[in-house]
Amino acid sequence: MPKKQMPVPLPDVQYVMRPGIIELRSGHPNLALLPAKGLLKATRMVLQREPEQALSYGSEQGPGCLIEQLRHWLGRMENITPPPKQIMITGGASQALDMLCMLLTQPGDVALVQEPTYHLALRVMRDHQLDLISVPSDKEGIQVGVLEKILRRLQRQGKQTKLFYLVSTFNNPSGISLNVERHKAITELAKKYGFLVIEDDVYHQLWYDDFSSPSLFHNAPPGTVARLGSFSKILAPGLRLGWMISSPQIIEKCVKSGVLDSGGGLGHFNAHMIAAFIEANDLDIHIVTLRSNYRERRDILVHGLKKYLPDECQWVTPGGGFFLWLRLPRGFNSTTFLAEAEASGVSYLPGNLFYTNGAGAPYCRLNFTQVSLKDLEEGPKRLGIAIRKINKII
Repeated sequence: MPKKQMPVPLPDVQYVMRPGIIELRSGHPNLALLPAKGLLKATRMVLQREPEQALSYGSEQGPGCLIEQLRHWLGRMENITPPPKQIMITGGASQALDMLCMLLTQPGDVALVQEPTYHLALRVMRDHQLDLISVPSDKEGIQVGVLEKILRRLQRQGKQTKLFYLVSTFNNPSGISLNVERHKAITELAKKYGFLVIEDDVYHQLWYDDFSSPSLFHNAPPGTVARLGSFSKILAPGLRLGWMISSPQIIEKCVKSGVLDSGGGLGHFNAHMIAAFIEANDLDIHIVTLRSNYRERRDILVHGLKKYLPDECQWVTPGGGFFLWLRLPRGFNSTTFLAEAEASGVSYLPGNLFYTNGAGAPYCRLNFTQVSLKDLEEGPKRLGIAIRKINKII
């Protein structure tokens, strides 16, 4: 009789490390730093103190306990405490972006996107069949003059811009933060032309040198910005929760969506657990730990790049976030070079993924938060070996 084949087990996690390759391509936190003990303590507190509330259907806006804890936590961290009517709990930043696209746009509507930008946000917006138009950035973020020219051109063509998506602080992938002096100009353009700025601000608290600048939402005219935050980067991605801060009108529109009316608030039990975690002051302590650990990792990566890469390679050391944006030597295409890099035992994300038109060939994104310190030291060495192999051919 033929031997019975065992079914292949389904994976538990989204991203699996490949043996023999130093994976600098992910956007994941360091798993060893996940605060399991603190979350276990918070879970016990919730189940002992408020089991019926935590295990029930949740409020569409999110449970009041987390909204209150989040408000006061933001007050401590940023010296601004938004009112409850301006906050809702979301299924992470990606779900919030998807919800805003679903409720505020129709297929064919224009959405502006920062370039380069978070590649999977582009996928979310493409799912809604939006007409994506890129706005270039420089070392201080969005080029406001170019943004205004694009808006004028679209207006002459009779096209209404609905959204403008950007990662304002420690941009994914470039690591650059938007200059505060450009905040007012961008939000005034949003008010003038009637579009919503979606500020993806999930790295705001992960600064490694100096305090990060205020969010774009901080001084924006009412109704011009929806700011997205996430517990995935500062706590644990498996919790799948984040938040949105915007005008009461936008929050109300989202809260009244059919999916929330049907199922209640997203991740209701996890929201209670996070509220208890914040209440115990554990989130503040955890973020301090992350800053120290990730700062060390960033510095190890930068040291390795300086030591092993040829002088033609260029980068700006990020002041925070998860990523370093590396420009390869002249003549390199990061997409075609990837095979050689992986043959040398190191991987990255090619730069073309972060552009709407496939540009970005000389660039690659390196993550420094996930792999071990030893691999962070070894990764640049392997990348340098691969670059020098190709340089001999070129």
